[in-house]
This record gives sequence, C-alpha cells and structure tokens, in this order.
Amino acid sequence: MYPLLGRCISRRSPCACVAVASPPDRRAVKDDSALAAAPAPGPTPAPAGRNGQLAKQGSLTIVRRSSGRARGRPPPGDEALDEVDMATDSLPPVDTPDACDKAALRLRCLLRQLEKGQVAAEVLQQNLMYATRVLEAVFIDETKDAGGCSAEADSPSASPHSRRAAAAGASAAASSSAAAPVQRRRLRTPVWARRLADDDDELSEVQPDAVPHEVREWLASTFTRQLATTRRSTDEKPKFRTVAHAIRAGIFVDRIYRRVNSSALMSFPPEVVKVLKTLDDWSFDIFGLSEAAQQQPVKFLGYDLINRYGIIHKFKVPPATLEAFLSRVEEGYCRYRNPYHNNLHAADVSHAVHYMLCQTGLMNWLTDLEIFATLVAALIHDFEHTGTTNNFHVMSGTDTALLYNDRAVLENHHVSAAFRLMRDDDCNILQSLTRDEFREFRALVIDTVLATDMSFHFQQLKTMRGLLSLAEPTVDKSKALSLVLHCCDIAHPAKRWELHQRWTALLLEEFFRQGDRERDLGLPFSPLCDRNNTLVAESQIGFIEFIVEPSLAVCSDMMETVLGPIMAGCKTDSAAGSIAEEGGPPVEHQTRRYTIKKPWSACLAENKRIWKEQAAKDAEARAQQQQQAEEATATTAEE
Repeated sequence: MYPLLGRCISRRSPCACVAVASPPDRRAVKDDSALAAAPAPGPTPAPAGRNGQLAKQGSLTIVRRSSGRARGRPPPGDEALDEVDMATDSLPPVDTPDACDKAALRLRCLLRQLEKGQVAAEVLQQNLMYATRVLEAVFIDETKDAGGCSAEADSPSASPHSRRAAAAGASAAASSSAAAPVQRRRLRTPVWARRLADDDDELSEVQPDAVPHEVREWLASTFTRQLATTRRSTDEKPKFRTVAHAIRAGIFVDRIYRRVNSSALMSFPPEVVKVLKTLDDWSFDIFGLSEAAQQQPVKFLGYDLINRYGIIHKFKVPPATLEAFLSRVEEGYCRYRNPYHNNLHAADVSHAVHYMLCQTGLMNWLTDLEIFATLVAALIHDFEHTGTTNNFHVMSGTDTALLYNDRAVLENHHVSAAFRLMRDDDCNILQSLTRDEFREFRALVIDTVLATDMSFHFQQLKTMRGLLSLAEPTVDKSKALSLVLHCCDIAHPAKRWELHQRWTALLLEEFFRQGDRERDLGLPFSPLCDRNNTLVAESQIGFIEFIVEPSLAVCSDMMETVLGPIMAGCKTDSAAGSIAEEGGPPVEHQTRRYTIKKPWSACLAENKRIWKEQAAKDAEARAQQQQQAEEATATTAEE
C-alpha cells in the first residue's frame, strides 16, 4: 500500500492531481470545470476516535485540476512562508483537498524553518503529525490479479507479512502443487542499537515502471478518465511520472514521521544495552536485566520488544505513551511486593514469548496485530497480582472473588485492570487502531490471559492434542497463542539451573506467605503453602514431569504443525529447524517433519536430575532425623 501525497506536480506537465478519499458509493470522477464549480468532494470527516472508534474510509479517487501556477498563483516565496501561522487548531479535516494544500504548504514552511534553525520541536511534531494523517486518509484499495496476488505484495514499502500473505494466496490459487517461496519476517534493529540511516534507497529507486501493474491499471482508469474515448493499446504501459513523484513524496514524508518518532524514542542505559544483547537466548538472565535497569525490567524489555517487532511504527504508537503505559504496568506489578508474581516474572514471561515468536519462526504465522496482542498479553498477564491464588480468594471471600463469581478470579482482574489502564489518554497505546482492529486485539488478549488460569491446564492440553491428532489439523490462532503464553508462564523449570533454582525459592516464599495468612484466618493450608511440611525437591520433580514437560511437548508439536507448511517453501536447516542462508542447500521433498529448536529439553532433563539428587539427600536427612527422634523417645521412656 503506497502512501500518496495529496498534491503532486509533474515535471513534464503543469497539471496537478488531488487524491480524494471517498466512500465506496461516491467514486465518480469530476472534470476540471465540475471540480471548480462544485464544493470540495469527500465524505463528512468522522470524529477522531479512541481505541478503534474511527472507522475505515472508502476508496481513492484521483481527479485533475489546473495547477496554481497555471491560474497565475505562483508558489509562495520565502517571505510568505515566514508569515504562515503554524498553529494546528483550525486546520481542515484530513480527508479533504484543502488539507492536502495545507499539508504541502506547512511542509515547505517546516523546511524553511529547519534551514534557519528556528522551528520548535512541538510545532514540528504537530505539523508533521497532521501531514501524516493527511497521507493516511488517502489510500489505495488492494487489487488482486487472476493469481490472487495483492498489489501490496509487490510494493517496495509492503511489510514482510503482506508479501508473505500475498505469496501464500497465490500459491493456494495456482494449479501447481509446488509450494510458493515464503519470505521470513525479520525484526527491526533494536532501538538501543539503531542509528538513523540515510535510507534513501526507496526515494532513489522508485521509478514510474516500479508501480505494480494492478496499481498502474487502477490509477489509469481514474487519472485519465476524461480521455477514456481514446483506447490505449493493450501492450502499452501507462506512464505515471506524476504518480511516481507522489510515491516518492509520500515515502519521504513517512520517513520524516519515522525520524521524528525515532528521535523521541526512549534512551537505554549502557548497562541495559549490554544485557539486552543476549535477549535471543532461551535462558536469558532477567535478574541481570532488572539490576541493570534499576528494578524496571518491564519498562525496558517491553519497550525493546514492541519496537523490535515494528509495532511502534506499524500501529502509530506514540513513544511517550508506550513508556508511560509500561511504567504504570510496572507499578501495578510492584503494588503488593510479591516475591514471585511481580515485574520480574512479567518480564521473564514476555522474554519467553519473544523466544517462541522469533526463534521458532512462529511470528511468520501471525499478523502484526496478533503479534502486538501477544506481546501485550504477556506483559500484563499477571498485572496487579495479589500474591495469593484463586483458591485463596474464593475461600476467604475477597471482593475480587465476589466480582468475578469465583471464576478465574485473578486472570479476569489482570486483563480488566490492564484495559482500564489503556483507557487513560497517557497510556492509550491502542489509540490508532481501527474499531475492527481494537476488537480483534481485545478478544485475543482476553483469551490468552484467561488461559493462564491453571485450572484450565489439562483441558487445554487435551483440546490441543485432539486438534493435532486429526489427519489435517487446523489450529485456531487464539488457542495456539493461549497455549504459548501458558507454557511461557510456567517455563522457569525449563531454564538453566541457576535461574530455575532462584525462581523456585521466590515462588515457595510466596506460597509460604499465603500459608501464614491461611493459618491466621483458620483456613486449611493450600498445597505447598505450609512452610514446615513442604517437600521442595519432590514438588519440583512432580511439577516438571506432570505439568511442564507435557505442556512444552504439546506446544512444540503445535508449532511444528502450523509452521511446517510455511517453512516447506523456504530453504531450511532440517536439523535445527531454522531458515538457511541464501545459497544454502535446498530442502529435499521428503517426509521428514519440520522441527523447531527445543533448548528447554536439555534444561528440563538437567534440572530434574539435580532435583532427584536433592530429593535423595532430603530423604536421607529425614530418615536420620526420624531415627534420632525415635532414639530420643526410647531413651526418655527408659528413664
């Protein structure tokens, strides 16, 4: 999808074009005289919405009119530019031709002021944001050819997911059974490691002939409608130099927007940068990150992840708003000072989700919005956790249990409180989503967070095993991502021993604190909550063998099932399940199943071995204590 500047001037012709967004039932193209006499076309501007309240507009119509220069109005000079009021309070709606004129004039003024070094940062940001909204109001509907490929897929500015989706569609429509090549999604350079480059490749390489065939044909049918009586030979390509200039201008303004956003990105301390360099490791040291980040791991890790997946740019998330949202989330996790369910746990689970998305290739199966929702769900999945279990809330009759009728008490609160937080203007990271995008985002976050309730564990595994046992399994994305988040939530026994041992001590301390409260309230002890009678090693062995190992096994099978068809068209390393570099050996057509890397397998085996050794020592120590107690009892009886 190409961004188009509202007004574009051709080098070869004094004619200008105005791109007008209109609803589907108002696509008639008016000639010059009609345009001059008629009021400005376009729909009544919709009010700015929140969290998807702004609906999508109609299609694009391109009409011709005489240029200002042809009517005797030369472009404003330098002195006139200096006198332009740069306030943005009384600007016309972004989907009208007047808005295009205003945006073009203000861009000239900004360039003039930048040359003189007199522009204020706030004025620059407001006017660039207005110009960006004008460009976003002018868009081109996707058109498909006979093979089902989208025009967007051929666009030099199309996202990796768009190209992959178009390639998948073409493959499905083709009569041949050969799999279409799939382009693997690549993450953006981390914000702490990226320097703004002079990425002028798109500006210099976009030529008129680079406009996709479908876009060229569609523009020809509107841009030259008044010459429709003259039929063009079918083998002649329309020349759209003006369109190419518009594309260049659109890319240029879009890059200005990105640079302004990039200049406002959050800075990362050198110590945090050093730790984040190992973010792609399965056993990432979240404790080291917390220490380097001065106990703010959610803020820095969450910001880095959302930026790496391109979410900030894709969904126009203001960097300051994202920083404020993550800071408030961090505060919510620290409210009850829990030993385990705190901001450290949230960051650790978010990292594990990142590994599942990136290192296994699962992100190639998801849309950008689904990735956004999954990352946010991981960040808020235990938001404002009380440090007690659902059973404790139910047994003690807390207000939260009454509010949610004893059903997934904590999980309902986590997601509800998080969406309440996102209703605040300062923390509304969803402000640029359309209504449909917001609904999809919210539904996916709710499903995945509620699935972290451990009471759903066995039913969740049973359902997924049933789906995978079918001859042609079709896995629902919501169920798949719910299983991924659930597995990441319980994955600390699958990390290296030093991390797992530390997590175990923190979790047991939280359990013991609950047990102390249960004792004070006269309630029976919940499992593992009696600090005087809990068998630590045995409990961890059972947790690994009956909960963690089966969960990760089913999750691995699920990911291999959904990624198999996607990776079949790629050059892969069958041993590691990763994408091979260009020039590597091609994949042989064989029955070997696609496999992902499973670094957790070795960690689980090692941790279980250590716990079994510890259990044997504990059993021996308990036997000795029992023997000593019996001897002491016998001695007392003799006396």
